[in-house]
Amino acid sequence: MRKFIQLGIVLMVSCTPVSKTTAQPPIYSSTNAKAIKLYEEGLKLYEARENAKAEKEFIKAIEKDPAFVEPLILLANIYVEAGNFEKAIEQYQKSFAINPNFFPGNYFQAATIEMKVGKYEEAKKHYEKYLSYGRGAAEAIEKAKRYLLSCDFAIKSMKAPVAFKPVNMGAGVNSVDYEYFPSITADDQTILFTRNQRDAQGRMGQEDFYTCTRKGQEWTTAVGLNINTPDNEGAPSLSADGQTLVFAACEKPTGMGSCDLYYSRKSGAVWSRPRNIGMPVNTAHWETQPSFSSDGRTLYFIRGILKAHSIQNPDIYVSTFDDKNGWSQPARLSDKINTTGDESSVFIHPDNQTLYFSSNGHVGMGGLDIYMSRKQPDGSWGDPINLGYPINTCNDENSLLVGPDGNIAYFASDREGGYGGLDLYSFELDKSLKPLVITFMKGKVYDAKTKKPLEAAFQLIDLASGKNVVESFSNPGNGEFLLTLPVNKNYALNVSREGYAFYSESFELANITEAGKPYLMDVPLLPLDTGIIIELKNVFFETAKFDLKEESKAELQKVVSFLTTNPGIKVELGGHTDNVGNQKLNQVLSNNRAKSVYDYLIGAGITKDRLSYKGYGDFKPKVPNDTPENRAKNRRTELKIISKS
Repeated sequence: MRKFIQLGIVLMVSCTPVSKTTAQPPIYSSTNAKAIKLYEEGLKLYEARENAKAEKEFIKAIEKDPAFVEPLILLANIYVEAGNFEKAIEQYQKSFAINPNFFPGNYFQAATIEMKVGKYEEAKKHYEKYLSYGRGAAEAIEKAKRYLLSCDFAIKSMKAPVAFKPVNMGAGVNSVDYEYFPSITADDQTILFTRNQRDAQGRMGQEDFYTCTRKGQEWTTAVGLNINTPDNEGAPSLSADGQTLVFAACEKPTGMGSCDLYYSRKSGAVWSRPRNIGMPVNTAHWETQPSFSSDGRTLYFIRGILKAHSIQNPDIYVSTFDDKNGWSQPARLSDKINTTGDESSVFIHPDNQTLYFSSNGHVGMGGLDIYMSRKQPDGSWGDPINLGYPINTCNDENSLLVGPDGNIAYFASDREGGYGGLDLYSFELDKSLKPLVITFMKGKVYDAKTKKPLEAAFQLIDLASGKNVVESFSNPGNGEFLLTLPVNKNYALNVSREGYAFYSESFELANITEAGKPYLMDVPLLPLDTGIIIELKNVFFETAKFDLKEESKAELQKVVSFLTTNPGIKVELGGHTDNVGNQKLNQVLSNNRAKSVYDYLIGAGITKDRLSYKGYGDFKPKVPNDTPENRAKNRRTELKIISKS
């Protein structure tokens, strides 16, 4: 896997062994006058950046004196700048053989190049040799120590490779152009990515967004989005429900810096005109590579500092959204994630607990490696885990996407056998690298009477903590929604729209460790009217008792909000039981349960004249009391609108 944005090798240690500013004539490792003259001619050409001509002079100098170290070192520099790393290593090795102690800094440089091509054993030996001198730039010494750890890690990782069998995603997705930065919906049915199309001369130029849908085991032919422009659009993050797109765009008239983040919402099949997210997310610096969390409120992205016309020290930041204050001031993730190196390609899985990102600042295989970190109970991020070899190699790796079920990952590569340029590939992810298990709820919201599709607000609440874990909206054009449901928790779902009764649903997933079948269900919303009934599916009591359980408060607060928003409504709270046990006792129990809800609402500020309560026992079953599942459905609390003004 190769990174598609190539990073040059940084020469950490100056390898030029002479200075033209010295008062005395330079002392060379050669006494051959002709060799020295050729070397000095080559040095002038090298300093004038005429490397091809300088190379010829250095080679001639070495021919005159094969033991002349200086031209060997500068030849190595020339080959490094040209990307010919094997030839550069060859020159360093020759110089070490002639005079091992001529210039200790060359051991650092040689080791850095050897890491670049995956020669970890040789790199380790040369880093150790460099450190043995006990002198040098503090930054280089610190890096040599860290790179030694990476050499050990790489050597060990290559002896215990993780499973990795990439499969090209096919002609529907890939083309002769470049495809990269994939993003996928939580139902695993829609993929969106960047395509960089070549011009007539074969050069990359126009970046646009394309999307495909899954058809069986194949992907349909990619089609462009209506928001594509003659400018470049890149690094897309499609929300888990497929309704919001966040992406990066650079040098736009509406921009605030070199690159900014923009967003678009989907209505029916059409995307809205993109809008700049604005401050404080965007700044005068460089914001790119967003990842929009499945909670609909959290945005991760990369920010680099624009300084001296270059992007320096890109790190991962996070911002959250609330309806009152908008986006929060972005916070840089801790030093456990961010380093003094470069971080890129951040991706938050729909489980909202597992972060994948690329970095060249952690111990790894060299260059940019892909890492995984899990959110801890206190909200911090755990120690990053390197995804291992051969997912990570001596090349730069990034642009990883992990599918919603955690089994399949996607990435871009220009490996042999593709359609041309970068293609998108998929592979089965090793069990140790998978995110937490999720499932999802999918359907449409519509008016229960007219069947017209509706835009409505969704709130998914963790019943244990009472906190919102997902907030989203159904599509305003067709009412479609897709809601992510991480397992191992119980949830209350509320769907609401002004002028309609809210919809309540319950999901008991606390004891589930594997994703089962998704919840495919539509949501009919009832227009507010006298006589309609709302079942409160997240009001809970202990068996045979009428004390409200703590988990009921999230739903009851929704009732409080509903009644506050609609002050002209009066309601009856009804309690119902199944037919198990004494009928009179069931009647008393249902009445007491309805009264418990009544008392809670009064305590929350709803006036008594708007509330009444009644217990119905087992006299109004929803379904026959013939199975445990049906009896559970009949044990319920309802809210009935008895008048509306």
